[in-house]
Amino acid sequence: MKQLMLGNAAVARGLYEAGCCVISSYPGTPSTEITEEAVKYPEIYCEWAPNEKVAMETAFGACLAGRRAFCAMKHVGLNVAADPLYTMAYTGVNAGLVIGVADDPGMHSSQNEQDSRHHAIAAKVPMLEPSDSAEALTFAKLAYELSEEFDTPVLLKMCTRVAHSQSIVETADRAEPAIKPYEKNIAKYVMMPGNAIRRHPFVEERTRKLAEWAETAPVNRVEPGKDHKIGVITSSTSYQYVKEVFGDTVSVLKLGMANPLPVKLIQDFAGKVEKLVVVEEMDPIIESYCKALGLAVSGKDVLPMEGEFSQNLVAEKLGGSVHTGRSIQDPIPPRPPVMCAGCPHRGLFYTLSKNKCTVLGDIGCYTLGAVAPLAAMDMTLCMGASISAVHGFNKARGAESEGKTVAVIGDSTFMHSGLTGLANIAYNQSNSTVIILDNSITGMTGHQQNPTTGYNIKGDPAGKIDLEALCKAMGFTRVRVVDPYDLKACDTVLKEELAANQPSVIISRRPCALLKYVRHEPPLAVDPIKCVGCRSCMKIGCPAISIKEGKARVDTTLCVGCGVCEQLCGVKAFQSTRKEG
Repeated sequence: MKQLMLGNAAVARGLYEAGCCVISSYPGTPSTEITEEAVKYPEIYCEWAPNEKVAMETAFGACLAGRRAFCAMKHVGLNVAADPLYTMAYTGVNAGLVIGVADDPGMHSSQNEQDSRHHAIAAKVPMLEPSDSAEALTFAKLAYELSEEFDTPVLLKMCTRVAHSQSIVETADRAEPAIKPYEKNIAKYVMMPGNAIRRHPFVEERTRKLAEWAETAPVNRVEPGKDHKIGVITSSTSYQYVKEVFGDTVSVLKLGMANPLPVKLIQDFAGKVEKLVVVEEMDPIIESYCKALGLAVSGKDVLPMEGEFSQNLVAEKLGGSVHTGRSIQDPIPPRPPVMCAGCPHRGLFYTLSKNKCTVLGDIGCYTLGAVAPLAAMDMTLCMGASISAVHGFNKARGAESEGKTVAVIGDSTFMHSGLTGLANIAYNQSNSTVIILDNSITGMTGHQQNPTTGYNIKGDPAGKIDLEALCKAMGFTRVRVVDPYDLKACDTVLKEELAANQPSVIISRRPCALLKYVRHEPPLAVDPIKCVGCRSCMKIGCPAISIKEGKARVDTTLCVGCGVCEQLCGVKAFQSTRKEG
């Protein structure tokens, strides 16, 4: 049956049709929907793991047990999972193991623009790279065949545009292979040095065989053009841009396998065209490979290393037809991202800003605390880095920083990779204050559950980690819980913990305002007679509050009645719209 399907949904469908039985992932845009779509198939066990390393190791355990398995993550998540990946390349698999990784050219929701093809090359594992939803489904199924034929984990590389665009796919029935027997094999699976050194030759031989397969594989195909002046080698979404710009006027070598790349296929293609051009987003992986083969090739000399490509970019740089499209008459004012109205983090960040704290931040929607007018963040690096960094910061500067420096980290990020940093503070005893922003969900990627929420990926009751008990068990005697809607309490607790001469944890607890089960107070309104236009309420950057004709106004369609603005108003101009009776 033919369907219009999102790229990520097509991957999930491919996993289903291939007989995948176990999926363990960590949410990360643009990969999240793969697992959210897969959980709709009752034949597949799906879960959110605390982080990508755990997810990959869980999937490996399932494939070792004889069932086809999968894990998904975004590009920076593959860094977290690199440790098991590089050694799994040596062990190989039992049943098929596929690893989905989604790159983010243009950094729509990421802190860097890395190219995951480097991991495939360095780990010496095959990588498939679909260019639309149909290939996403087909390649997911093919990945299991390659995994089992060549005894290897297989990377399936998506990118933002392929993951989040739709195209036609043709679905089929599920074909679940029989469970493979598990047989103890110390030499294959126990990677102590004496065994691992004997597995390395296997990895190199496997790479040679995969390279031979790539020469004639249907995922790598030549599409002859009307003339042979220009030949374009491309892959992924760049292939779509090339075809939209040039159609069949140029010859195209479309590579669906990013690693290993073929030799003879590329050389033969190059020999049939006058000029060879590589069109690939981000790093010049294919281009450098062609140059290593001794081919004269153009690519990054005209195309950028950074950002997403587009049809117009390809046309502009390579001489195609640029489409100007339509433009609106009036300019649109800039609209920077802000924390939502009623966001529980706003009151806490206001308190940090008011106290002129140095704030080492982390990855999550609360990173928007760095945006004006709060501007309450000094650093964001990677998942969990806030806690490790505040320890190092305070060790380096001592008493000078201890009374005004904090780490902030969300509950999901804390479970992902904050525990070890907190253990370091407890063990090596820096006088550091860590604030866990517990909004009872994984907010930034779309409200996924995590080990602190008490629910699993399906919303069923699950194990729930007690953050207070956990922190105390790690050696913290000072563990405080505060409601971020209560500005006075936030200020008091923050001052007390920064003044204390020992490590401490503050848990700022209030559910995300966007959660469906959260009941809000009636919206507030402003009494224009009382309002003096002092703009004190604007200091929190709430999108529900604006100034019109010199007076504060509240957008009642946005306001959730959190009352934070009310606490800032010295003239008591804010009032509830609650109707009595």
